[in-house]
Amino acid sequence: MRRIHLFCEDAGHEQFLKALLNRLARRYAIEIEIKVNSARGGHGRMRYRLRNYIESLREGRINAGTPDLIVVVRDANCSGLSKMLSALKTDVEEYDPITIYAIPDPHLERWLLLDSSAFKDVLGRGCSAPDQKCEKERYKKLLIEAVLNTGETPVFGGIEHTEDIVNAMDLERMVTADPSLGSLITELRRTFSSWSRQD
Repeated sequence: MRRIHLFCEDAGHEQFLKALLNRLARRYAIEIEIKVNSARGGHGRMRYRLRNYIESLREGRINAGTPDLIVVVRDANCSGLSKMLSALKTDVEEYDPITIYAIPDPHLERWLLLDSSAFKDVLGRGCSAPDQKCEKERYKKLLIEAVLNTGETPVFGGIEHTEDIVNAMDLERMVTADPSLGSLITELRRTFSSWSRQD
């Protein structure tokens, strides 16, 4: 059993990462246990909890010990991947080798709109592939519009379809469709592949 500890800004991040991690676990026949340490309250709360967690690991205050993998999720928020990555690596420090960073650029909702076929499989009608512009709330609005165009009501802004969309995604195509998502998929595959060789 591989233990994964997850830190994210919100429920949408949690849903996306849990779905992707579980999908890869099935693909590589790896048993995983996901512990969500932060999934509410935005990036400020997530980083606060992450720093406390790292300090607890360092001081041996985590009963179960060091996990096999730490996954940290934060939207780039128009600041760019490298700036966000640098800030998160500072928080994680010596645990960086067992940490994977998921940084949707600029926001998670864009990732949900990248695979029109997956969107169609889940909601019955495809969506337009989004460009990459940085405007506050832009991709939230695009996701809501895309769900409305299928005849569905976006109860939670469309995020409620996250797990199904992730499970329907063509991961091979997503690796090249978006650098931030491609990097995440590639790193997770590398980790799961390594675990499968060890087990």
